[in-house]
Amino acid sequence: MNLEPLAEPALLVFSGGQDSTTLLYWAKKKFSGLTALTFRYGQRHAVELKQAEKIAQQENVPQIVTDLTSLFALNTHNALLDPTMVISEKAELHPSVPNTFVPGRNLLFLNVAMMVAYAQNIRHLIVGMSQADYSGYPDCREPFVRATEQALRLATEREYVIHTPLMFLTKADTWRMAQDLGALADVVELSHTCYEGDRIHRHAWGYGCGSCPACVLRKQGYEEAFG
Repeated sequence: MNLEPLAEPALLVFSGGQDSTTLLYWAKKKFSGLTALTFRYGQRHAVELKQAEKIAQQENVPQIVTDLTSLFALNTHNALLDPTMVISEKAELHPSVPNTFVPGRNLLFLNVAMMVAYAQNIRHLIVGMSQADYSGYPDCREPFVRATEQALRLATEREYVIHTPLMFLTKADTWRMAQDLGALADVVELSHTCYEGDRIHRHAWGYGCGSCPACVLRKQGYEEAFG
């Protein structure tokens, strides 16, 4: 975990999930200033948006919420945007990815993040993608991030840096990172990853239905990290 301070501000793509919440605490220690950018895009539920707001307010991190719902309405054939679909590890049209995969999501998120950062003269962008626990999403891998970083530089003639501290960490590693940052209790209690938006059932690893792929991954990582 690289916490060598950088005397520059940064912009965090912040969903309110486990990964981006952990990175919020990491970024507060590493950068001289931090802004959180949260997207509303017609996702299956609004729980993560509420949790993101709570966390940002608690940590005194300025938050920008941007609505991209109309853009994502062009592609709703996935379980993350269509709550009537049953979540599956294989998409009907493209069985090589789970049906929660939203094509173009991370590409669009990074492009919008660049636009916000450009206006605020910020060159450091932070995202919580992980190639180790990427759930089969092709846009969570290192080659995609580095290609996008280069594209943003070419498009603007600015030296953007996309930070992905979790890229090669497992979920267990991410839990340990939260503990090392002194953020474990908040990540457990406040972050949200459950696809079903369950904030009723409380487990050792946080709130969730306990059976959707996001909950299973979160639970397994917690148990691997802490027994």
